[in-house]
Amino acid sequence: MTLTPSLVARAIALAVFVCPLGGAARGAPSGVTVTRVQVPQAGDALVTAGLKVYEQQKCATCHQIAKRGNSRFPLDGVGSKLTPEQLRRWMTDTAEMEAALPRLPAIRMSEMKFRLNARELDALVAYLASLK
Repeated sequence: MTLTPSLVARAIALAVFVCPLGGAARGAPSGVTVTRVQVPQAGDALVTAGLKVYEQQKCATCHQIAKRGNSRFPLDGVGSKLTPEQLRRWMTDTAEMEAALPRLPAIRMSEMKFRLNARELDALVAYLASLK
């Protein structure tokens, strides 16, 4: 089988938006789930600014990070699954990214009208990329 960019994009999207994230940590007692809160590094102003954009844009209405927000579309670990360019495309070419999914979500991100300036977009991408 030949891996085409479209097939790779669909596999990445499936891994990020369909597969549940989290679970029991290694070494934790049976039945105990450990949650790691993903906080920006103190010295990274762009990541901190991205967290503010995430909050101001009310992204938690549809997405969840560290068990805060809507559990339907978790973003924990998204920085390990998508490149910064792919993250940016989810905000700038949302309909195209959704079209690459194996199944369209019931709530479509493409219906949102993002009004981010270049600095806000860079900051939000930096924040999401830091979620590893």
